[in-house]
Amino acid sequence: MHTFSYGGLLAGGLTAGETLLVSGATGNLGSSAVAVVLAMSLHVGLALGVAYGIWAASGVALTAVASRILFNETLTKVMSLGIALIVAGVLTIELGAAH
Repeated sequence: MHTFSYGGLLAGGLTAGETLLVSGATGNLGSSAVAVVLAMSLHVGLALGVAYGIWAASGVALTAVASRILFNETLTKVMSLGIALIVAGVLTIELGAAH
């Protein structure tokens, strides 16, 4: 979800007026969606540290993957390893919070 709050950055190919409109709309919608999902996660019992960790880490990982898909940017083996470590770290924190 975190990536959606930066959706306006993907509007690079539009004209000046269109970029501002898309940036504002995706930024506001994305930020609202992130806040709602975070609140819902906390309501069902997810610990704040775990919820924030997932939010922050997924933003980094999803941005790297989205830039590869959307802009054909390089995703090296080291970057892929970093994404795998992020996933492993979030799972480890979640499992540790369950005990």
